[in-house]
Amino acid sequence: MGTSGILNGALLIIAECVPMQRRPTLFGIVMGSGLVAVMLVFVRIPQQHPRPPPLSVLRSLHTSLDLLGFAIFAPALLMLLLALEWGGTKFAWNSSEIIGLFCGAGATFIVFLLWNYHKGDAALLPFSIARQRAVWSSCFVYGLYMSNLYTASYWVPVYFQGVKNASPTMSGVYFLPMIVAHVFAALISGPIVNKLGYYTPLALFGAVLLSVGSGLISTFSPSTPTGKWIGYQILYGAGRGLGLQMPLLNVQHSVAPQQLPIAMGLTIFSQSFGAAVFLSLAETIFSNSFRTLITEYAPSVNGQSIIDAGATGFRQVVSGTDLANVLIAYAKSIDRVFYLAVGMGAGCFIFGLAMGWKNLKKK
Repeated sequence: MGTSGILNGALLIIAECVPMQRRPTLFGIVMGSGLVAVMLVFVRIPQQHPRPPPLSVLRSLHTSLDLLGFAIFAPALLMLLLALEWGGTKFAWNSSEIIGLFCGAGATFIVFLLWNYHKGDAALLPFSIARQRAVWSSCFVYGLYMSNLYTASYWVPVYFQGVKNASPTMSGVYFLPMIVAHVFAALISGPIVNKLGYYTPLALFGAVLLSVGSGLISTFSPSTPTGKWIGYQILYGAGRGLGLQMPLLNVQHSVAPQQLPIAMGLTIFSQSFGAAVFLSLAETIFSNSFRTLITEYAPSVNGQSIIDAGATGFRQVVSGTDLANVLIAYAKSIDRVFYLAVGMGAGCFIFGLAMGWKNLKKK
């Protein structure tokens, strides 16, 4: 709740205070840092259109929030995530539990769509805003970019700790090339957009770098030299930093000011929804892949015991030749997770084409 409020609030404050031509640079600063500005409490933020007093909003908040819509949507999402997390691990994919969860999620989501249609503009996810091309394309692009971010932020450190035997601290150090490249690219993306006048080229170019970087990371093995895992991370981080803020600019440039809070909320929601779904998919890919590969490379080893021990603990379960073979299976399983990341990068490019070509320099 805190994170969504801070991020969405920061972006809306920029939209209220800054002309469109200057937003790319400030967006880059926001996306390149995570500082909470306590001073905002003492700053008066201009309003582009009149709003009711804060106290009157609080008194009527329970009537303006679509609580029933949320009560329908939340279990649909929960059942979907449980199905993705348990499928092939705790239960077989064709088991009644997994099939039941998928069917329950689908049926509940249909009910949610019908309720959304009934509520109209007062719905949790209003169709009148979500069906605008600038909004849905930006939601897909931003959701896939952020899903890629979360996937890499989780699985690259797992590679360093599990395969390279790095401590959690050193894993963070080894992960710095991606972070530094991301921050630097995010900071320079704003001035580049100001110079070009268009944000779609950066979204597409960033998606290409993201896909290529993900593909290169998918070649990681126990013997990958330092120069390669540093360079691949830099390429990946640069692509992510260049393109990540472009969907947000697209929404702000394309939506009417009165619709902007909801449109930005939908875009930020796509980040959380996508990350939850794709992290579950990534975990499923790794677990199923490792169970298959461990029987090929180390048939005498119990694959479930390795998974249960975790990236930093499985060396206490196996040793010697078995350990070398387990490391190969572990690295290849992580590689397959990044096949998913390649697909997400390609999705960013495809949906980025639908964002349109609007000139920020036009008044």
